[in-house]
Amino acid sequence: QLKLVESGGGLVQPGGSLRLSCTASGFRMFYYRVGWFRQAPGKERERVSCISNSEENYTRYVDSVKGRFTISRDDALDTVYLQMNDLKPEDTAIYYCVTQPYCPSDTALSTWGQGTQVTVSS
Repeated sequence: QLKLVESGGGLVQPGGSLRLSCTASGFRMFYYRVGWFRQAPGKERERVSCISNSEENYTRYVDSVKGRFTISRDDALDTVYLQMNDLKPEDTAIYYCVTQPYCPSDTALSTWGQGTQVTVSS
């Protein structure tokens, strides 16, 4: 069973930065496309960004985070990162990562983890 573990969330002021990590548990990640999602209180889960495998080499972002978030991967560490800059209160959510059959996609191949909480507040 594919499982990813999210970390790196926290409380940050508007305009601040965080880097989230998504690490594979028990398998090698290099083959897989990976997506970040988020879910704010009272809202549906939404796509944020995704990254293809290293051979395909492309990324995608939802419009609301373009120019502020950057997704990257380090296959040697089986980890995908989400660098989040210029954070806004509306970025407050639990952030999840999953492996996916396509990028972008709403389908998860791995199980949904517990996520990591990001809170943007002054």
